[in-house]
Amino acid sequence: MRIANKTTFIAALTAATICLIVYLRALSCDFVNFDDQEFIVGNSAIRHLDGNLLVWAFTKGLDIWIPLTWLSFAVDYHFWQLNPMGYHLTNILLHAVNTAVVVLIADRLLRREPGLTSGTEGIGDQQRHPYCYPAMLLLAGLLWGIHPLRVESVAWATERKDVLNGVFSLSTILFYLRHTQQTEAAGSRAIVTRDYLLSLTLFLLSLMAKPVSVVIPAMLLVADWYPLGRLRKENLRLVLVEKIPYVVLSATVAGATIFLAAHKHILASASSLSIGQRFIISGNAVFEYCRLLLYPAGILPLHILPFPIPPAFAVKTAAVALITCCCIYAGKKYRFVPATWFSFVIPLLPVLGLLQNGSQAFAARYSYLPSVVPCIVAAALIAVAYRKLVGGEKRYPRFLAAALIVALPLFYAGMTQRHINIWNNSGALWTRVIDYQPLGRAYKSRGAYYLANGDYPAAIRDFTAAIDIAVGYEMREETFNLFAGRGAAYGNEGQHENAVKDFSTAIELYPHPLYYYHRGLSLQALGKENEAARDFERAGGEEGPIVWFKMKYGEN
Repeated sequence: MRIANKTTFIAALTAATICLIVYLRALSCDFVNFDDQEFIVGNSAIRHLDGNLLVWAFTKGLDIWIPLTWLSFAVDYHFWQLNPMGYHLTNILLHAVNTAVVVLIADRLLRREPGLTSGTEGIGDQQRHPYCYPAMLLLAGLLWGIHPLRVESVAWATERKDVLNGVFSLSTILFYLRHTQQTEAAGSRAIVTRDYLLSLTLFLLSLMAKPVSVVIPAMLLVADWYPLGRLRKENLRLVLVEKIPYVVLSATVAGATIFLAAHKHILASASSLSIGQRFIISGNAVFEYCRLLLYPAGILPLHILPFPIPPAFAVKTAAVALITCCCIYAGKKYRFVPATWFSFVIPLLPVLGLLQNGSQAFAARYSYLPSVVPCIVAAALIAVAYRKLVGGEKRYPRFLAAALIVALPLFYAGMTQRHINIWNNSGALWTRVIDYQPLGRAYKSRGAYYLANGDYPAAIRDFTAAIDIAVGYEMREETFNLFAGRGAAYGNEGQHENAVKDFSTAIELYPHPLYYYHRGLSLQALGKENEAARDFERAGGEEGPIVWFKMKYGEN
């Protein structure tokens, strides 16, 4: 056992190190104007490590209850201020730790399967192939850790909540597995052990990092069924009783999160999406997560939900229903099939269309926890196939099979490097979105990036595109911001007549004092001193760069 633990530890450390190296590219990424400004750059609450921060983090926050994530940002600010490298370094280190924990979880799940660790089935004879089992564990960690779907969670500073939640969620599962296997080995029926209490504590911390882990009790029940085999009649009461504290914590945080989201008007209303539409949106999302996990092409920072909902969504939902039925049927002979499927789907439930949050159809970051078990099982199946294909003594087939296996994580590493480039800055981020889906939001955000970086002609082009889209078919109440942004670009470019026109339109839609100030600057540049003086008077001392305003006056 000591040797096995040592080799498992080496595999975990190796996986974490490789993952760390692959993601070092993200250290050069900047903050992006996709929540980073609200969560970090413009968030004055994280500027001080004091009691006020604790009160704000645990009782106020922004839109969701993630107190540990806010505290982690505050610690980063203490050391790095607004240097994005420090925030990205923390994300990378946390993700490397998570990759190591995935290897340890894989060991706990797979070591009890004879077909994977010994005998003539699966990986096979440990004496003839001593490297197979640790190599399988290493592969499990790498398939998960360096998969391109992880990039959004690691290279986007705001998604600290994913990697921080991952540390606690994965550790919750690991210590639960330790608890069950140690009590089983000792012949004990005790509910409370040290590992159980550690698991429960880590679960509470995971909820404080990001509430998405509310589904962990259900995931633990799936593990109890397979591979732990604990859902037996004589053991059922014990298994259910030990889940009660987890369920109580989950229900409390889930209820509070839904209440807060409803209060902030984040969730889509029942009138805007019917139950049937929600199921179709959810089915499409599950299908896309499956596709991206198997074939990671077309990963975007933003997948906007189209309206009306395309018929293809219903087809994909039917495919997911069929896959579910097939997995359940396959479970009669291969229990790992439905166990893997439900370990994938259950963690997705909080982020599916059943509780539609915002306008996104799905997002790569939501696959962080759901992908763990499928990647572990994929590594195990690859190991089994390798053992069967190279059962003979010839070296050539063995080397060829090994080369093909190694090529898979290398392929993922290459794709991951390319996807990290997308998060290099706001320009690269929104260009990626526009190349696939020319959204008004993407043009607006890229235009704001160009405006802040002094590329005024490019900003004018992007704000014009955003205005055409908004006025054409998705007019929003806050379109005045687009005219103000283009007006600022015109003004900085010296096209003051156009700037005056745009600021006049913005003022007509939303007479904010800042707009009068900027229109006054352009009027002054045109030599219209009297008109400029009147605008400066209306500005009431308001000045500064153009920012995005909500409809409620002054809320930005």
